[in-house]
Amino acid sequence: MKFTPRKVNAYIFFKLPSAWWCGVRLVAITNTRAEVKVRYGFINKNPFKSMYFAVQAMAAELSTGVLVMQEITKKSEKISMLVKENKAEFTKKAKGVITFSCTDVDALREAVNKAVITKQGQTCWLNAVGIDEGGDQVANFSFKWTLKSK
Repeated sequence: MKFTPRKVNAYIFFKLPSAWWCGVRLVAITNTRAEVKVRYGFINKNPFKSMYFAVQAMAAELSTGVLVMQEITKKSEKISMLVKENKAEFTKKAKGVITFSCTDVDALREAVNKAVITKQGQTCWLNAVGIDEGGDQVANFSFKWTLKSK
C-alpha cells in the first residue's frame, strides 16, 4: 500500500475517530518525513485558551506512527508496533494551526531491519516537533516504539 494523506486520513476516520473529530490530519508523507496538522478550535481547546495536550499528543504520535507503518509495509513479514513510552515538553501555548513533523527515519529503519533479522523485539525513539504558524516551537514529543516480527 502506498501511504498518501488521503488514505491515511480515511484510516483515521474509521480507526481513530477521536483524532479525526479533534481535527488531526496527515498533510504530507515521504520516505523521510511525515507532517500532521491540527487547528486549535472549540472541540480541542482547554480552559486556558490553548489546545488540549492530548490532542497535541495524538497529532505528534500520528506523525511518528505513520512512518513506522510505512516502513513495516515495505517488509514481507508481519511486524507488530506499539508505543511503550512517551515524553513531552510544552514550550508555548498551542493556538492556531500546529504542524507536527517527524524525520527520524534512520533509527526507525535500523530497528525494523533488526526486528526482521533477529526475530526479537526492538525499540526506537522517534521525535515529533510541533511548530505554530509563526514558526515557534510549541511542543516536543518523543515516542518509544516497540517493533517485533511475528
